[in-house]
Amino acid sequence: MVFIGMDHGTTGISFCIMSDEGDVVDVFKIGREESKNGLVSATDELAKRVDFDSVKLMAITYAMGDGINKILPTDKVKDRGILSINGAGKVTGGGTSVFSELQELNLNSIMIPGLHKDSTSLNELFRAAYSHQASPEKVSISYNAILETGWSNFIVADISSNSVDILIEDGKIKGAMDACVGAMGVVHGPIDLEMIRDIDENGASANECFSHAGAIKIAGIDGKVANMKDQLLKNYQAGDEKAKLAIDTLIMTVAMEIAGLDLVCENDIEGIVLTGSIGSATEPFNFENEINKYFKNKYDLKVISKDSGAIGAAQIAMDVYNGKKEILGIEVEI
Repeated sequence: MVFIGMDHGTTGISFCIMSDEGDVVDVFKIGREESKNGLVSATDELAKRVDFDSVKLMAITYAMGDGINKILPTDKVKDRGILSINGAGKVTGGGTSVFSELQELNLNSIMIPGLHKDSTSLNELFRAAYSHQASPEKVSISYNAILETGWSNFIVADISSNSVDILIEDGKIKGAMDACVGAMGVVHGPIDLEMIRDIDENGASANECFSHAGAIKIAGIDGKVANMKDQLLKNYQAGDEKAKLAIDTLIMTVAMEIAGLDLVCENDIEGIVLTGSIGSATEPFNFENEINKYFKNKYDLKVISKDSGAIGAAQIAMDVYNGKKEILGIEVEI
């Protein structure tokens, strides 16, 4: 018998298959473009790895997750748990096709909500300040982080195509900073004054600006989202000055955001958890070492798997199946 976790990421959709004992059996990823174009099937890939009759529960994350504020059975969720797909980064349709495939499987499944103004589990100050704070996979990442570290008061820094930092206090998510208002990721980043002018004067959409506001803006890289990170790292390794400036700037903005979240934490921070394809990177630069140049050993830094979103979702599925009624302060209603 197994549990399945799904991470609806920017460049692809990842799955984790987990045993009854909580051991990771397999993790794999389906590219968004490949899924949209019918080149890869989530059903086929899962069928290669698991007997569907053995699946006890699957936990799904999808898009912004701003249409729900509880962990709910998928068949009780309307409109895939989202208010709108607009303004959420580049839309390819790959994630939607995977979601549709999973629905057709009729597996016992739950959906994890995002963090937003209607999330009653969050601190009211964060809810008042930001309409949206994080998409659902950031919840599963945080759950994996708390199980990996045993900490109750810490910050999760998920750095990849976008950067989202999450504050956890007394074992519950207090709040987070979303990519459009805080630190840069590889692709996405905050919309600054120059971009606001472009939106007003040149007809560029806010979503287009958001999708080019990360490190790629500084490095001068454009193209398919799935290829941008590899191109940035390739340029960095080749000694490209713009790529180095881009990475250094990204790290600086993440350090500032972490320091800000520490400031508003009422308890002492036990450490910082780093994850994501950039946050867990050791080559061609070591992200942990680079960001610690700002922190000067103030924090205990721990790196967890870049697949923490899918792994954490499977862990949520297992614990909800076994009767847990609350995950990081988020109510479970099944």
